[in-house]
Amino acid sequence: MSSDIKLEAKINLSKDFPVPSFDEWKKQVEAELKGETFEKKLLTKTYEGIDLKPIYTSDDIKQIPFLNNYPGFENFVRGTKASGYHSSPWEIAQEYSYALPEELNEALRYDLQRGLNSININLDLPTQLGIDADQSKPGEVGKGGLSISGIRKMQVLFDNIDLTEHPIHINAGFSALPFTLLFAAFTRELRLSLMNLKGSITSDPYDFLLRHGYLPFSFKQIFDEIKFSTQLMIRSNSPIRTIGVSGLNFTNAGASAVQELAFTFATAVEYLDEMINRGLAVDDVVKRMKFTFGISTFYFMEIAKFRAARILWNNILEQYNVTEENRKIYIHGKTSTYNQTIIDPYVNMLRTTTEAFSAVVGGVDALTTNPFNEVFDIPDNFSRRIARNTQIILKEESHLDQVIDPAAGSFFVETLTAQLAVSAWKLFQQIDESGGMYKAIENGFVQGEIHKIAEARKKDYTKRKSVLVGVNMYANPKEELAKPKSPDYETIYKKRVEYIQKYRINGDDQKHKNILDKLQLIADTKSYDLVEAAIEAYIDGAAIGEVASSIRSAGKEEIIVKPLNIHRASEIFEELRFASEKYRKNRGNKPKVFLAVMGPLKQYKARADFSRGFFEVGGFEVIYPSQGFNTADEAVNAAINSSAQIITICSTDETYPEFVPTIVKGIKEKLPDAIVVLAGYPKDQIEQHKQSGVDEFIFLGADVHQILSGLLNKISQ
Repeated sequence: MSSDIKLEAKINLSKDFPVPSFDEWKKQVEAELKGETFEKKLLTKTYEGIDLKPIYTSDDIKQIPFLNNYPGFENFVRGTKASGYHSSPWEIAQEYSYALPEELNEALRYDLQRGLNSININLDLPTQLGIDADQSKPGEVGKGGLSISGIRKMQVLFDNIDLTEHPIHINAGFSALPFTLLFAAFTRELRLSLMNLKGSITSDPYDFLLRHGYLPFSFKQIFDEIKFSTQLMIRSNSPIRTIGVSGLNFTNAGASAVQELAFTFATAVEYLDEMINRGLAVDDVVKRMKFTFGISTFYFMEIAKFRAARILWNNILEQYNVTEENRKIYIHGKTSTYNQTIIDPYVNMLRTTTEAFSAVVGGVDALTTNPFNEVFDIPDNFSRRIARNTQIILKEESHLDQVIDPAAGSFFVETLTAQLAVSAWKLFQQIDESGGMYKAIENGFVQGEIHKIAEARKKDYTKRKSVLVGVNMYANPKEELAKPKSPDYETIYKKRVEYIQKYRINGDDQKHKNILDKLQLIADTKSYDLVEAAIEAYIDGAAIGEVASSIRSAGKEEIIVKPLNIHRASEIFEELRFASEKYRKNRGNKPKVFLAVMGPLKQYKARADFSRGFFEVGGFEVIYPSQGFNTADEAVNAAINSSAQIITICSTDETYPEFVPTIVKGIKEKLPDAIVVLAGYPKDQIEQHKQSGVDEFIFLGADVHQILSGLLNKISQ
């Protein structure tokens, strides 16, 4: 062929590669479904009641009103800052379980040198209640957080830490006033202005109520205290936030994203109204509110949740005529403990990474990533480092801080954001029209609705429609289970009691007289004037229990409700595994299952592999022969020689009528107490196999927890 001949090809992409419409695509898909409907097979119903489609197109976003919004403007769906994380990266936070100020200070200083840039502290229950350690009980002091009473230990807590350099966030329970005043006294001693500090010292009474099932004082007392805390920061011109609104415990109780959003904002509205009714300006109040949301494992739903949260809060504050600048929400995301496991705990790192990724893409302002061993051990330098580095890698290596609203333009995420916002708004309105959030807590509506979703989740986990890797699927039979550990609360209690008792008697008579005078003044004062008296009392040496008692001198008025059932999804499987381990210790071996595999490999392998994975979820030892048996007698003899208490027959539905009666009869004659299980559920044969003596059936969609716990109970008797 001559070299000067030129071949030209004209390509018309639109003509040669026509874009099919959604209806054309759907028609083709339905043809492939062979009689099944598109809606039944390819739509996925979420716990939020949203139907997820297998494909999204530009048609799905045509009616979305916020599609052309800009970051930092309008309803803030694309973030509260025009420059995203460029100008202000998210805070890398960590929480600690240390009870003693000395230990917490050491951990903080260590971590602040290694990437941590936000200080987060939970107070233990006695400190939240305003009770000193010596007025508490062993097991309570230090449980869940820091035990602290006076100004000297505050100095120990923050020794060699520059408080102006890092945001400080302190979860102080139902009312932060006693601790807020202690913190103010401490900063005054340092000659450090509250105006130069940032972070939060938050009160969240509904969160406390739902977690513990009670509040020790009336709402009037509590909201008056929250008002004084907020006034202190307003008058100090401090950006420190004082009102916490947390949805974290909703997530940790198994709630859906719709429920978490609706219940959280219904709570926020009531807090806002309480402050307005007490004379505070709405714009001052909203600037001092901090929202905390849990982060679950459904990656796209969590992205949409954070984006929807900004829309909802903006819409609510518009009704209060709040200026646009002050309608920006501050969101702290925290990875959920609901999905954390004791079994195969290193998978927790992967769960946390996915959750953290979605939170950053969703645009949180601060993020706490849980150490992988948090639910069963005291996190050490290593586990805290892994948790912290998860965020650092997302920032420094994945460069997630370099893209503004990375989810923007996704047909799926934009649609999901709109659907989530609409659904959450409907539930929010339902609560509002029914009397508000407290009414919904008091009559059990909130707890009941979350329980329904939690039960649906539990059912999906037990039937393995939802997977917890290493727990209800892909269990590691060689894993040595970690023994849950907890701090030495007895020693913590003794140390704290010894310290506080010495602290009380320290100083001369005049000092103690000054403290008593100020405490009496606090008790006699019901206005903001008590703030200054309390700060001076702390400086003189008063303890938090003394100040709190004076503030609350009117006495207790307990409020009691049904608490949320905060739990982890894996707990029922962990109980099963620990029961199997107990069986091993008592009997010398794990519960044994023998697989009676019948016929050639291709005949039994699928069901034998399924059976092995099924029983390993419960920590059972599975005896899997290297080749199939040709006759029932061979299978029976091998099963008896294995000393297994459970024999599972594995083959095909077509061969079961031939093998099953003979195998069951042979086993039951020689081992009357043996349990025979059939792998599979051939509906037209079930009654026949039951009559033959089959005790149980395992199959795709069976309740793995119910079956395994039942079998374990039978062989343990």
